[in-house]
Amino acid sequence: MNAQSAIQKELQDLKNSSLYRTLKSVAGEQGPVLIIDGREVLNFSSNNYLGIANHPALAQAAKQAIDHYGCGSGASRLISGNMTLHEELETRIAGFKGTEAALVFNSGFQANTGILSTLAGEGDAILSDALNHASIIDGCRLSRAEAVVYAHCDLEQLEAALKRVARCRRKLIVTESIFSMDGDEAPLAGIVELAERHGAMVMVDEAHATGLYGASGAGVVAKLGLGDRVLVQMGTLGKALGGFGAYVAGSRALRELLINRCRSFIFTTSLPPAVMAMAIAAIDLVKDEPQRRDALWQNCRHLTEGLRPLGFRLEASSSPILPLIIGDAAKCMKFSEQLLEQGVFAQGIRPPTVPPGTSRLRITLMATHTRDHIERALKVFEEVRAAV
Repeated sequence: MNAQSAIQKELQDLKNSSLYRTLKSVAGEQGPVLIIDGREVLNFSSNNYLGIANHPALAQAAKQAIDHYGCGSGASRLISGNMTLHEELETRIAGFKGTEAALVFNSGFQANTGILSTLAGEGDAILSDALNHASIIDGCRLSRAEAVVYAHCDLEQLEAALKRVARCRRKLIVTESIFSMDGDEAPLAGIVELAERHGAMVMVDEAHATGLYGASGAGVVAKLGLGDRVLVQMGTLGKALGGFGAYVAGSRALRELLINRCRSFIFTTSLPPAVMAMAIAAIDLVKDEPQRRDALWQNCRHLTEGLRPLGFRLEASSSPILPLIIGDAAKCMKFSEQLLEQGVFAQGIRPPTVPPGTSRLRITLMATHTRDHIERALKVFEEVRAAV
């Protein structure tokens, strides 16, 4: 079998198992209403939780940065690409997160793979939640440390695993604070207590928590007052902050180590000026406009209360991510397609993103959804459920 035939066979296998994916063409702004393949639909599949990806303050900041700094950064940070905007953003992030220092990365995927492979190696152990993001899984593999996966949010299994790797040189526990596909919150207080008892480090991925939790939106770590007890806080500048890129927040020593040893930081062109300026403006909005978070939580309650009486199986969620479990991949995608035909975009999620048998609609809310948007969506969910 030649290479092209092998590729075609693999694609056909994906289609046969209802795991084949295609790209949707989105026109216009990323708001509660989207234009997908030329049709206007209600958007319940965005990580733009606070609805600020289109905010005039971000657009103005980006334009001013381009006028002053140009379009590109020109090089990696360790060559000539370390612009004053990078340092200003990092100072702003450290203040926002309540840490000594911060370091900006080009994406959450690059941050996670780079941090884990910097902090752990052969002779070390990484203890990872079973539902952690793919970037964390790949970071564990790249590190060459012993990777121990514990059952989702299971503190008893985590403690047993810590005892098994007691003789390892370093032990690092890594977890998301808000899980991207289930929307539930990790038991961070318990994780930190176990880490301290067993001499382990803790890394928390706040990608889906940044901007949403705590008095100023700094995340779950801040909400629980665990900032001084968590070694690494990672998060993204997209999602609730409406832009692009990622950050690591922690000690000055951690920042210096990553600058010197982290391959995904060292060997890449740095973020462009407009992206950094947008992030600075977004952090200001998050702190200055808490009413956005209030509107988001109200929308979450309203949609959840409307879906449950319709007989849908909704997993427990403490976030804007509502996983509506369907189970079978083919049935899940049929449900998603019929919703889209009726004007509601709620993306179906299948393996390998989620475990087999747990295919679901990943419904996400935004602060800028109106009551009318939610009521219209609920009506469509009811109609499609009756037809499927």
